[in-house]
Amino acid sequence: MIGVGLVGVGNWGANWLRTLATLPEANLRWACDLNPDLLARLKADFPAVRPTDSLDDLLQDPETLGVVIASTAPTHFALAKRALEAGKDVMVEKPMALTAADAAELARLADAGGRVLMVGHLMEYHPAIQALRKLVDGGELGEIRRIESRRSNHGVLRTDENAWWSLAPHDLSMAVRLMDDWPTSVLCDGQCIVQKNVADVVGGTLKFPGGRLARIDVSWHDPAKVRELKLYGTKKWAVFNDMLPWDRKVIVFDRGFDVDPAATVKARITMRRGAEAALPLPNVEPLVAEARHFVECVRTRKSPVSDGRSGTGIVALLEAGQASLEACREVPVSCTPAGTGLRIAG
Repeated sequence: MIGVGLVGVGNWGANWLRTLATLPEANLRWACDLNPDLLARLKADFPAVRPTDSLDDLLQDPETLGVVIASTAPTHFALAKRALEAGKDVMVEKPMALTAADAAELARLADAGGRVLMVGHLMEYHPAIQALRKLVDGGELGEIRRIESRRSNHGVLRTDENAWWSLAPHDLSMAVRLMDDWPTSVLCDGQCIVQKNVADVVGGTLKFPGGRLARIDVSWHDPAKVRELKLYGTKKWAVFNDMLPWDRKVIVFDRGFDVDPAATVKARITMRRGAEAALPLPNVEPLVAEARHFVECVRTRKSPVSDGRSGTGIVALLEAGQASLEACREVPVSCTPAGTGLRIAG
């Protein structure tokens, strides 16, 4: 088993705690948090895990090889930097950092020290996204011309990040993965409905090479919980609805508009309405798959699917979206594979 330490056990960190404590491949040795009430509860529920309010306990333990950072977003950079400098492999939750410069620094430190650096882009480990990527790679959907993603809920309002930074990393990572490319520009609009300077509703349009688009809408200000992704291919369409049961999460539609350039103008475009089919998926919790992947990367030294370079790219997209939101204009994206060496892993 691989010795692991966890930083942050509140909110999403509690899910990491449950997952790591029960993962056969991992030995969760430490759980660190500054909240004494959470540490007391942890001691009662997971007596084999040592609670601490000091990160040094994790970093000085030679049997703790990997550190999972699930604390609040503003702390990600500093904590991940300390862990990498201490020679630990790191899984840091999204967003990886709050600036692309800080994210790039973490990636540089990991490369220089030969450390594993993984970013918590959870949806990249969802069986649905992995199955959709196989369809795209196999050409069944044709060329993906448009992606629409909606992530909304009457959720917890945050004061240290807006809905774009909190929710959109998932959708950005899915769009990049399924387009197999990086966008060239971002245009965002939003509203601060509840808090004066924190946008709780944001919509973003990403332009990809070849006239392809991805539209992302995120919101905490919605009566319905929505987790939906639509892919529009030149051959078929696919819809992933994460709120549905496993046997209905992904539906592939043999629908579209066929264009025959040799036909007369009147008959050039025909509407196709074929069958629809549910895509079989393994019933695997994405967080469990993500945790297993991190432990495997620590053990084998292979590069994670969501590595530091891809994490840096997503932060660059978040930054560009924030700049667009503030300036009310389209913002070009400078973080492209040609310009930075970023790649689409996996």
